[in-house]
Amino acid sequence: MSLDTRPPRQRPVRQVSTPRERLEASGMPSRSLLVALVLACVALMVVDLSGGKDSPIAPVRRVVGEVIGPAQAAVSEVMGPIVGLPGALRTNDALRDDLAVAKDRNADLEAELERAGYNDNRYDEFAGMCQMIGDLGYAVSPAHVIGYGSAQSFSDTVTIDAGSDAGLRPDMTVLNNDGLVGRVLAVTSETATVLLIIDPASTVGGRVGDNMENGMVDGQGGFEADRPLELRLLDNTVVPQKGQAVVTWGSEGGAPYVSGVPIGEVSKTFEELRLGTFRAVLEPYVDFTSLGLVGVVVPAGDDQRVIAADCVPGGTR
Repeated sequence: MSLDTRPPRQRPVRQVSTPRERLEASGMPSRSLLVALVLACVALMVVDLSGGKDSPIAPVRRVVGEVIGPAQAAVSEVMGPIVGLPGALRTNDALRDDLAVAKDRNADLEAELERAGYNDNRYDEFAGMCQMIGDLGYAVSPAHVIGYGSAQSFSDTVTIDAGSDAGLRPDMTVLNNDGLVGRVLAVTSETATVLLIIDPASTVGGRVGDNMENGMVDGQGGFEADRPLELRLLDNTVVPQKGQAVVTWGSEGGAPYVSGVPIGEVSKTFEELRLGTFRAVLEPYVDFTSLGLVGVVVPAGDDQRVIAADCVPGGTR
């Protein structure tokens, strides 16, 4: 007896070939079902729209909103920072740029604040100079003190940054916004040496403002001298009074001193017993240790740049 050793025949597997069959095999709804769902949604939308506030769909919409709303809020809270991350990164870059600009601006403001006192003083000097020359009626060439005389020179002098190129020459009156500074002693093309009125070699004709008594104002030397200036009146019988103002008497042709420039104020009076005369100690109006802007009185018709041209009544341009 023979045995059949051939393998048993397998049932052929039926292949899904049509789109409908593939759709049914995948478990997806049929096309007719999708069309029915779409038509149902459209119908609900029409009913909801035509119903207005009394729409029968409103309760359903409210229930859905109450159920889905919290879920949407939770998802938004979680996803919000992630979605906004690119914008946040751009915003941080902008903030860093703004911070850099703010730091630069702050540095500029700090520098301006540090210069504020200096700028205020310069303005006050210029405004005071304008007021001074406006009251006196003189034209002046502006200059700045750039150095003090050395102690080895045994003289009280300063150097200014204007010279013969600016029309300056020896024996011109030098003043500032407070009063009389001195006279030009020597000049170069770009600088000039000014002998201060507190120098022992300085003698200025002075006049007491309220009684017009004339005299001589002598420098006593030293920036910190207790008696930097002394007044000797020509009339020995007249006793200067404390608080009286003294101005320049004036020289012939206005050199070395023009008239009417404030010099100082009588601080005290003493008697010279040996001579039987009276002398007065003057407190100068000018602070000689902090000289900055000064003006050199020049002839009114001088073609040089004068500070008077930059002044207007009551202030500056």
